[in-house]
Amino acid sequence: MSAVLNEEGPDKGAVWHFGEPNKEQKALEAGKGWADLSHLPALAITGADRLTWLHALTTQHLEKLQPGDWQSALILDPQGHIEEQFVLVDDGETTWLFTESARVSILEKYLNSMKFMLRVEVRDASGEVALLRAPGIENEIGGPFALVPRSELAQMFETFNTSSIQVGSWALDAIRVASGRPRLGFDTDNKAIPNELGLLNKSVHMKKGCYRGQETVAKIANLGKPPRRLTMLHLDGSGVSLPTPNSPIIFNEKEVGYLGTVARHHELGTIALAVLKRAIPADAILAVDGIPASQELIVPAE
Repeated sequence: MSAVLNEEGPDKGAVWHFGEPNKEQKALEAGKGWADLSHLPALAITGADRLTWLHALTTQHLEKLQPGDWQSALILDPQGHIEEQFVLVDDGETTWLFTESARVSILEKYLNSMKFMLRVEVRDASGEVALLRAPGIENEIGGPFALVPRSELAQMFETFNTSSIQVGSWALDAIRVASGRPRLGFDTDNKAIPNELGLLNKSVHMKKGCYRGQETVAKIANLGKPPRRLTMLHLDGSGVSLPTPNSPIIFNEKEVGYLGTVARHHELGTIALAVLKRAIPADAILAVDGIPASQELIVPAE
């Protein structure tokens, strides 16, 4: 079957599926699936100070980043709320950063405002390079990834197709939800902090120096617990329709959180990421759009 394209939203232009989403999910799990993520924009950061500069601005330890080593990172506001989320790789001369379509111009403007006297340059490189989810067993940041010059995309597609099958965003989302990996704008709101999303020691390096928002992250990690927690929901899949993302989650007739990404998984059925008040019991049966849902913990409850 030919590709079915996403015609709107953050993933506009990406392939939804090729007619067999369950087969695509199984291929990903076996390390035999790849995906075209070339709809995601790229920023290029050059200059001798680029890694120490990014190390200081982000939640990730980047000052000694080795060429070819893919990392995920965040930029927080002063109160520790997540403003940006991206993956990046350095090739020895340039750091290539991939982010959401709605955030690229905002992120580029912010980074340029923070250069001061440092030897760094930032440019939109979306027309130069593309991101692919390469064949291979999934890692904790959703890869393996491949950085490909746009002029070589067709050749790389052909190479990947010799041993793997191309998959769409439906399959990627199902595997991402099952792995408990939140995505900016899909599973976050303007109050989201890394502690409640299970990002510590992943996108957030816990042994690096200062960065904006670190005080909140460290204080909650060392002295308290986050006010909310990310969980995976197992939804009653007997109905035809899926609940709407951002729908309120109800417990004892009260709103206790919101729904994020929803997916149909080939083994787990209908699943979703959701952010709940931390005090909600782990065994509580919840409801979203009238659909019963049980929890599988990602971030610990009380």
